[in-house]
Amino acid sequence: MKFETPLLRGRLVKRYKRFLADIALPSGHIVTAHCPNPGRMLTCSAPDSIVWISTANNKKRKLKYTLEIIETADSCVGVNPMLANAIVKEAILADALPELTGWQTVNAEVRYGENSRVDFVLECQKRKLYLEVKSTTYVENNVALFPDAETLRGQKHLKELMHVVDEGRQAAIFFLIQRMDASLFRAADHIDPAYAQLLRRAHEKGVQVVAYDCSVAPEEIAVRRRVEWDETCPVGRSVFHTPD
Repeated sequence: MKFETPLLRGRLVKRYKRFLADIALPSGHIVTAHCPNPGRMLTCSAPDSIVWISTANNKKRKLKYTLEIIETADSCVGVNPMLANAIVKEAILADALPELTGWQTVNAEVRYGENSRVDFVLECQKRKLYLEVKSTTYVENNVALFPDAETLRGQKHLKELMHVVDEGRQAAIFFLIQRMDASLFRAADHIDPAYAQLLRRAHEKGVQVVAYDCSVAPEEIAVRRRVEWDETCPVGRSVFHTPD
C-alpha cells in the first residue's frame, strides 16, 4: 500500500493522552499529530525516535497530521492500525498470500455474530471464509507479540470466530506485523492472558492463525513474508482449506 502523498520526516517529542504525539520537524517547529494507535506501543514509542507523518487534505480535521511510521534501532514500524485492512486486502487481491488464494470475492466489514463486523468475508461459490485482521507493532527479542494492551474487543472477536466454526463455516485471524524484525509470533500471555488462552482455544476449534510481517518504508507498507506462530498448544495445526 503506497502512501497517497509524501510523508514528512520528524522526531518524536512525546506521545501523550494516547491519541496525541508532538513531533519536531527539521525546521524546529513542533506540531501535534494524531496518533491512531490505541495500544501502548511498547518498543516503538521512544522519545527522539525518527518518525514519519502524513498530511491530511481535509481542512475540517482538528489535527492536520497523522503519525504513520516510527523508526527503531532494528526496523521501521507502521503504527497506524487503520491501514492494516487495506494492506491485507491488497495482498489478497495480488495472490501474495498462499493461505488466502482462490477466493472469488472479498467483502469488507460484514455484519456477523452479536452486533459485530468481521473485517473480511472471502467467498467462492457457496463457500465463505470469515477473516479478522489484527495489526501488531510489539516486538521483543525478535518475537512479535499481540496484544500490547488488554483487549476485551479482541476477546469478543475470537469468540465470534469460534462461533463461526461451530456453525460449520471457515474462520481465520490474520496478524499483520507492521515491522521487519520479527522471526516468530506469540500471544502476549503477560499482557492479556485471557486473550492468549482464547487464541489457543480458537485454534484448537479450527480457527486458522496466520501471521505475516511487512516491509515498511515512508513510501509504502506491504506484506512481506510469513512469520511462524509459536502456539504452545498441545494439538497440531488446524488445516486451512482453500477453495477447490
